Amino acid sequence: MDEPTPHTAASDRRRHSLPVRLTHWINVVALFVLLGSGLQIFNAHPALYWGHTSTFAEPWAAMTAERQGDRWAGFTKVGPIRIETTGLLGLSNGERRGFPAWATLPSYRSLADGRRWHFFFAWVLVANGLIYLAWGLVSGHFRRDLAPRRPELSPRHLWDEIVAHARLRFPKGAAAHGYNSLQKLAYLAVIFVLLPLMVLSGLGMSPGVNAAWPWTFEIFGGRQSARTIHFITASLIVAFVVVHLAMVLASGPLGQIRAMITGRAGPSRLDGDPS
Repeated sequence: MDEPTPHTAASDRRRHSLPVRLTHWINVVALFVLLGSGLQIFNAHPALYWGHTSTFAEPWAAMTAERQGDRWAGFTKVGPIRIETTGLLGLSNGERRGFPAWATLPSYRSLADGRRWHFFFAWVLVANGLIYLAWGLVSGHFRRDLAPRRPELSPRHLWDEIVAHARLRFPKGAAAHGYNSLQKLAYLAVIFVLLPLMVLSGLGMSPGVNAAWPWTFEIFGGRQSARTIHFITASLIVAFVVVHLAMVLASGPLGQIRAMITGRAGPSRLDGDPS
């Protein structure tokens, strides 16, 4: 039998299993709709508080529009910081609203539609997450692919990877087919910390859930605290997605997307070409 050519061997190298690929793309759709519909809901009252009640005069964070002389201006406040954000937050296209229309789903003002979309895709995300979690535990995916080894957690190793990423120096050859330490830690933080916290804080804002399980908001110190934590965790997940997309673009988007669709790494990755 003829030996496989390097091109064939590289093309046949598995990168992502089918369950990982399916749950990944379902998450992409669910998170996209959840973000847009969540901003639609937030716009109904673009302010955040801590505790059980909303102290309207003292929000922890808020997006407002105020009269400034002969014009209106938008402002965003987070803690003691207050900056003008006219045209983006607080006031966009001459309309008083927290986030601009292009960032919300639907784009028109509709709290009812935003809530329907948000709740439906929230359960899609939960069901998809539970399937991924069960498969990851049974198949050994977490232990085999995501659990960092002790040497990978050394400060020197982590610093070297941070420097390499900052310089856009990515693994090549066989090393490109596994997750590096930073990826493992980031994925584990999202899977086991941010997503569960986002879901649980979301439940803490539901009156129906609160009536059955009061602990869902009491563990956060109140419904308003649950809302604030929900917003913060969602924002951190958005930040993770932005960094993730930036790394995909920097390391070769065609090969990365191909691997997430077909499950196979392209030959260029093994040959050292990041595309």
